[in-house]
Amino acid sequence: MNTERAAIEQVVRDAEKLQNDVDGFTGLLTEDVSLVNFTGIRLRGREQVREVMAKALRSPLKDVLTTNELQDVTFLREDVALATLVKHVNDGRRGALTFVLVKEDGRWLIALAQTTPIV
Repeated sequence: MNTERAAIEQVVRDAEKLQNDVDGFTGLLTEDVSLVNFTGIRLRGREQVREVMAKALRSPLKDVLTTNELQDVTFLREDVALATLVKHVNDGRRGALTFVLVKEDGRWLIALAQTTPIV
């Protein structure tokens, strides 16, 4: 599982690195991803995430940068993992971030991303 954990850690790093790259970031997602952002807006599907992200990057939100601190990876099955993270926003906010990742065609993809503000 060390190889699998390393692959998931890479997805986490890539999600952070590609946060302002619509095609790169959405390439880390399953086709039917469910994503709940920091403000509680639920997006369903890679295409909706792509549209909302592209619009956000044409606004002042493009300057809101985050880093992801991986806390733990739990394998629910050999092809399903739960990653718990802390999202640090450059304005001082923090969020509890959860990824559910699935292995499709030998590649780990994010099937669910949920961020809950930490008060």
